[in-house]
Amino acid sequence: MIAVNYAATRAPDSRARAAAGAGVLGLLRRLDWILLAALAAVVAYGLWAISGITRYAIPGDSDYFVLRQAVFVTAGVAGLVGALLVDPALYRRYKRPIYLGTTGLMLLVILVAGATRGSRRWIDVGFFQFQPSEFGKLFFVLALAGFLADRGKRVTDSRTVFEAVGLGFVPILLVFVQPDFGTALVYAAALAAVLFVACARWLHLAVLAAVAVVGAAAILWFLPAAGIQVLKPYQADRLTAFADPGRDPGGTTYNVNQSITAVGAGGLRGRGVDGATQTNLAYLPEHATDFAFASLAEQRGFAGVGILLCLYLLVLWRGIRIVSVARDAFCAIVAGAIVFALLFQIFVNVGMTMGIAPITGIPLPFVSVGGSSMISNLLAMGVLQAIHARGRGNARRS
Repeated sequence: MIAVNYAATRAPDSRARAAAGAGVLGLLRRLDWILLAALAAVVAYGLWAISGITRYAIPGDSDYFVLRQAVFVTAGVAGLVGALLVDPALYRRYKRPIYLGTTGLMLLVILVAGATRGSRRWIDVGFFQFQPSEFGKLFFVLALAGFLADRGKRVTDSRTVFEAVGLGFVPILLVFVQPDFGTALVYAAALAAVLFVACARWLHLAVLAAVAVVGAAAILWFLPAAGIQVLKPYQADRLTAFADPGRDPGGTTYNVNQSITAVGAGGLRGRGVDGATQTNLAYLPEHATDFAFASLAEQRGFAGVGILLCLYLLVLWRGIRIVSVARDAFCAIVAGAIVFALLFQIFVNVGMTMGIAPITGIPLPFVSVGGSSMISNLLAMGVLQAIHARGRGNARRS
């Protein structure tokens, strides 16, 4: 009797475990394996690039940065798997706590974070310097996508659009005053993408674009001419220097000039790791972070950076495809904003290393050394995969 009762009580547990196992296997079958392979290739290529870029950064320890970056990749992959297992509907349900938590964390950074190079961006947790604004990119998108998806057709109303802009403006402002102008631009690009994918009217988007252009002109030129400095001097110089790289080659435009030199010196096949003097002799500042693309171009040439850009293109293409198979408006908005924010970061980082975009400090996704950027980008890819796995057609085949 005892054995029978034991078997009877265990049977439901066994069936539950079998159902859970089948659910996980079904989820794995519904992944976008091309996107996953492309992502793995980008991350592996980034680790290989960093191993060469930082080989001479620390005398006696040539593998320090690449091993450190590998740890961040491992943490990011764990986050990707965790995000994959979460149904995106959960984010929509808890959009308000996500928004309030993200905004509160940005405010906490300003209040308690220590200043590093004049900025308050990182919270030191001992073994890791946590940059909330990097993770906030994803949470920002999730919260605004939930807000707009819940309003349905009312997204074409002026009130809904300006409410969304108002909600987005608060985190953008908090990031801007850290100050982190580059990340604030990424947030603004994500806000534009959220509105576009949500089908806001073209008139509203045009008005917002015009306001952004006038605001940028006011911050860079009109207000400083009136004696009102919004940006710190070094920020304003960085943003305007790309228009005239020869203005102050030993000061304001030093970084961009050295970056252009490094990119050009690489030629078709590159100088190799040992011959990359711009990188190895530290003529190129921040060559493992902001200017990782320029260092890669010097070491591996046009062929090396061409491979990286093709891998990026593959990731972006598969990401755009996920927008078309999303099961609902919320998932489509989130996927579209993630892909556009990734594209924006790639374009601005690559552009600034070649002198066609201002220097903003935006890292090169999956390549630049930095834990917060790597982990947050892999988390975003996990959300993309979760959307694909639960998209139209995939759900029916399960």
